[in-house]
Amino acid sequence: MTAKRRVVVGSDHGGYALKEAIEKHLSASGFDVLDVGTHSTEACDYPVFARAAAEAVASGQAFRGVVVDGAGIGSGMVANKVPGVRAGMAFDLSTAKNAREHNDANVLTLGASYLSEDLALKIVDVFLTTECTVERHKRRVAQIDALDAPRLSTTRSAMSASPSPSPDFELLVGRISAILAANPSLLGASTCAGAASGSCAGCPIGGHCATKCTPAVRSMIECVGPGCRISSAPGVGEVPKDLAQYIDHTLLKADATYAEIDKLCSEAAQFGFASVCVNPIHVKRAAQRLAGARPLVCTVVGFPLGATPKEIKALEARRAIRDGAREVDMVLAIGALKSGDVRYVEDDIRLVAEAAHDGGAILKVILETSLLTDQEKVAACVAARNARADFVKTSTGFSTGGATAHDVALMAEAVDHKLGVKASGGIRSASDAQKMIAAGATRIGASVGVKIVKESKGQSTSSADGKGAY
Repeated sequence: MTAKRRVVVGSDHGGYALKEAIEKHLSASGFDVLDVGTHSTEACDYPVFARAAAEAVASGQAFRGVVVDGAGIGSGMVANKVPGVRAGMAFDLSTAKNAREHNDANVLTLGASYLSEDLALKIVDVFLTTECTVERHKRRVAQIDALDAPRLSTTRSAMSASPSPSPDFELLVGRISAILAANPSLLGASTCAGAASGSCAGCPIGGHCATKCTPAVRSMIECVGPGCRISSAPGVGEVPKDLAQYIDHTLLKADATYAEIDKLCSEAAQFGFASVCVNPIHVKRAAQRLAGARPLVCTVVGFPLGATPKEIKALEARRAIRDGAREVDMVLAIGALKSGDVRYVEDDIRLVAEAAHDGGAILKVILETSLLTDQEKVAACVAARNARADFVKTSTGFSTGGATAHDVALMAEAVDHKLGVKASGGIRSASDAQKMIAAGATRIGASVGVKIVKESKGQSTSSADGKGAY
């Protein structure tokens, strides 16, 4: 169904029940409905959902929008901040007709506290069936739209001045080539000091790249920019301060003990890592241990199978955020995706995204690419973008395979480089990471930095280091 028959709906908790009734009514009337939330009566902020609905109309994803809150006033204020939106509040059939006929409103706001369900549905019908056709009204609407020109110009200027989310490919390839030329050990030579440790199967330099090939890892991060992250696991030693801020310190083992979580947090605080990533049961403990420290707390939702009902995933996310999580990595509904139920997949992600954003956290969506066809990977990425996730991510590290450069490139293209792309799982060397970055990854969860030890001290490590990483 085309966007010309798609209506976006949104609400806060006070408008949830009426929004649900409107969505059901629109579907029965033959419209395609894009629901941007909220999806429960749990308290939330109306600007989040009013903005999401307005942006869907402004971007062309939907031809009209309906937003419901307690009074309909606040959502109208929010929607009209989005360039390209003309939001009008209606409280009876006449104001609904006027909003369309005189003002060509493309977003309708309703106050659930002042309208019966029956009247609200009639207002929506009038709003969707009335057109603005009189020339004097169209002329005045054009004057309204002209007010958006300075805002649009400012927005475009800011976008052009901002760094591109993906570096120029040719420059990146040249940079990577220079790095590899200067560090032949990354190509598999046994001359690297770390090669003898044997701590990471498949890694030509022994895995401790952030300390034993620090310049190469630093160059890798410079290629990607400030969005880059690498992973580490318990047992690290001293890390260069300019690299520590890019490291997600991770422990997701089922048998992780409180003592190991405490050690993870202590190391993260000591070295100034970007975050710790732990299972939900450990979030509160980690947040308490890191209170006042630099590292954030990241957790996983629906992990590692993605087979949890979406409402439970959202509840998991909200609980984790209340406990102190600031990043959430969710596994999407893999079975639903492979069944072709993309609508459920998008709803699944959207429910967790709004829970995350409502709590000030970011959301990364794990696809588990080793289980998907290319078509399914693309569908998952599009769903994640539509559902307003912040990142798509390749793997949990607990399935049949990890990241590949092909998958990363496919995912980056599928999200049009508008979301971050995290490559994780099976990345065993800095050269592997370079391939992922060249393909479009903006974060790396890998053994380049997973088994970090004291820089320049040449300490040996055991194969047990990093078992919790992914």
